[in-house]
Amino acid sequence: MQLTRSLAVSWAKDGVLANCILPGWVDTPLTRQAREDMPHLDERVTARTPLGRWAKPEEMAGTALFLASPAARFVTGTMIPVDGGYLMRG
Repeated sequence: MQLTRSLAVSWAKDGVLANCILPGWVDTPLTRQAREDMPHLDERVTARTPLGRWAKPEEMAGTALFLASPAARFVTGTMIPVDGGYLMRG
Protein backbone atom coordinates (compact mmCIF):
# COMPACT_ATOMS: atom_id res chain seq x y z
CA MET A 1 0.00 0.00 0.00
CA GLN A 2 2.86 2.35 0.78
CA LEU A 3 4.39 1.64 -2.64
CA THR A 4 1.10 2.68 -4.26
CA ARG A 5 1.06 5.91 -2.28
CA SER A 6 4.72 6.65 -3.03
CA LEU A 7 4.28 5.99 -6.75
CA ALA A 8 1.15 8.15 -6.83
CA VAL A 9 3.00 11.09 -5.31
CA SER A 10 6.16 10.62 -7.37
CA TRP A 11 4.47 10.22 -10.76
CA ALA A 12 1.49 12.56 -10.42
CA LYS A 13 3.34 15.46 -12.04
CA ASP A 14 3.77 13.29 -15.15
CA GLY A 15 0.09 12.35 -15.25
CA VAL A 16 0.70 8.76 -14.13
CA LEU A 17 -1.90 7.30 -11.79
CA ALA A 18 -1.04 4.61 -9.25
CA ASN A 19 -3.75 2.60 -7.50
CA CYS A 20 -4.10 -0.95 -6.26
CA ILE A 21 -6.71 -3.59 -5.72
CA LEU A 22 -6.75 -5.39 -2.38
CA PRO A 23 -8.32 -8.76 -3.17
CA GLY A 24 -9.89 -10.75 -0.40
CA TRP A 25 -10.02 -14.52 -0.35
CA VAL A 26 -10.28 -15.63 -3.97
CA ASP A 27 -11.21 -19.13 -5.09
CA THR A 28 -8.16 -20.33 -7.04
CA PRO A 29 -6.30 -23.65 -7.29
CA LEU A 30 -3.86 -22.35 -4.66
CA THR A 31 -6.57 -21.41 -2.17
CA ARG A 32 -8.46 -24.64 -2.85
CA GLN A 33 -5.33 -26.53 -1.82
CA ALA A 34 -5.01 -24.33 1.27
CA ARG A 35 -8.58 -25.21 2.24
CA GLU A 36 -7.72 -28.90 1.96
CA ASP A 37 -4.53 -28.45 3.99
CA MET A 38 -5.97 -26.18 6.69
CA PRO A 39 -9.04 -27.46 8.49
CA HIS A 40 -11.72 -24.85 9.10
CA LEU A 41 -10.16 -22.23 6.77
CA ASP A 42 -13.25 -22.18 4.59
CA GLU A 43 -15.52 -21.82 7.62
CA ARG A 44 -13.45 -18.97 9.09
CA VAL A 45 -13.29 -17.05 5.80
CA THR A 46 -16.96 -17.38 4.95
CA ALA A 47 -18.02 -16.55 8.52
CA ARG A 48 -15.99 -13.32 8.51
CA THR A 49 -16.98 -12.29 4.96
CA PRO A 50 -20.35 -10.49 4.99
CA LEU A 51 -21.14 -11.81 1.51
CA GLY A 52 -20.57 -15.30 2.92
CA ARG A 53 -18.40 -16.74 0.15
CA TRP A 54 -15.04 -16.62 -1.56
CA ALA A 55 -14.57 -14.34 -4.58
CA LYS A 56 -14.27 -15.63 -8.10
CA PRO A 57 -11.14 -14.42 -9.92
CA GLU A 58 -13.23 -12.63 -12.53
CA GLU A 59 -14.80 -10.49 -9.80
CA MET A 60 -11.56 -8.50 -9.60
CA ALA A 61 -11.93 -7.44 -13.23
CA GLY A 62 -14.58 -4.76 -12.78
CA THR A 63 -12.42 -2.79 -10.36
CA ALA A 64 -9.38 -3.17 -12.62
CA LEU A 65 -11.40 -1.98 -15.61
CA PHE A 66 -12.65 1.02 -13.66
CA LEU A 67 -9.12 1.98 -12.59
CA ALA A 68 -7.89 1.64 -16.18
CA SER A 69 -10.77 3.69 -17.59
CA PRO A 70 -11.21 7.43 -18.09
CA ALA A 71 -13.74 7.36 -15.24
CA ALA A 72 -10.79 7.03 -12.81
CA ARG A 73 -8.70 9.83 -14.28
CA PHE A 74 -8.74 11.71 -10.95
CA VAL A 75 -8.13 8.66 -8.77
CA THR A 76 -4.58 8.09 -7.57
CA GLY A 77 -2.92 6.69 -4.47
CA THR A 78 -6.02 4.65 -3.68
CA MET A 79 -6.35 1.11 -2.43
CA ILE A 80 -9.68 -0.53 -3.24
CA PRO A 81 -10.64 -3.63 -1.27
CA VAL A 82 -12.53 -6.20 -3.33
CA ASP A 83 -13.14 -8.61 -0.49
CA GLY A 84 -16.86 -9.07 0.04
CA GLY A 85 -16.63 -6.94 3.19
CA TYR A 86 -13.93 -9.05 4.86
CA LEU A 87 -11.90 -6.05 6.10
CA MET A 88 -14.92 -4.48 7.76
CA ARG A 89 -14.97 -7.29 10.26
CA GLY A 90 -11.28 -6.79 11.15
